[in-house]
Amino acid sequence: NKPSITPHTPTNTSRVLSECDTHTSIYDDDTEMKSVKEHFDRQTSQRFEEYEERMIKTRRKCKEKCDKDIQQIILKDKMDKSLAEKVEIGCLRCGCGLGGVAASVGIIGPIAVKELTKSTTAAAVQKGIDAGIAKAIDGLGNIAGLSNFSLINWHGMVTPTTYYKPMKLISIVSKEYYKCTEPGNTIDTLFCQATKAWDAQRSTLGLETVSKQAAEVAGAAGRAAKAAEEAEMVLANAESSHLYSAIGYSVLAILIILLVMIIIYLILRYRIGSR
Repeated sequence: NKPSITPHTPTNTSRVLSECDTHTSIYDDDTEMKSVKEHFDRQTSQRFEEYEERMIKTRRKCKEKCDKDIQQIILKDKMDKSLAEKVEIGCLRCGCGLGGVAASVGIIGPIAVKELTKSTTAAAVQKGIDAGIAKAIDGLGNIAGLSNFSLINWHGMVTPTTYYKPMKLISIVSKEYYKCTEPGNTIDTLFCQATKAWDAQRSTLGLETVSKQAAEVAGAAGRAAKAAEEAEMVLANAESSHLYSAIGYSVLAILIILLVMIIIYLILRYRIGSR
């Protein structure tokens, strides 16, 4: 027997849709499904549009807020910089002004005090002279009642150049002594009577006595003038020392303020540079 050979032809069932089938659907002809799809598409589009509008508004608000913040930052920075510059300029001006004032006080102050000291010294000398003249006139007047001579011009004879000189005062009393030997109203004065009594004891005793007393008056007047002058000089020196101390304290205070101004200026310069 001869074997029978049956040819086998394979049959494959393909599940791949054709090109036209990929774009087709079983629901294309379904009216209700089409309505649902259209409704879905419309809502989805509407939501996307609403979302886009919200995003646009949000972006606009964010942009406006950012712009506003940036403007505020810029404005604040300008104000800080302007304030710092103004304070810096003010510190420089104050520093220059105070430096000039300190220099002026340091230079002019001692000069003014020195001139004031000169004037107070002159016043002290004059006060001593006045005290010496008054002492001399009072002492001469006490010599045997010589003050009873009403016609004596004491201030004309006892001057700043004669009150402390013994020979000058002796000359004054000698002149009045010799008037007692001349006829006139002065003979009856206490001075003339005293000198006559002394002369009765010895011829030159009266002149010697009044001359000795006049020399003593000159010494006392000189000492009184010196004491008065020294007292005034002590007061003047104390006043000048007080003024020097006041000037020193003033200069020190100005220098401290100037140092504070310089520190503020340097701090502001550092802050401006760091920005």
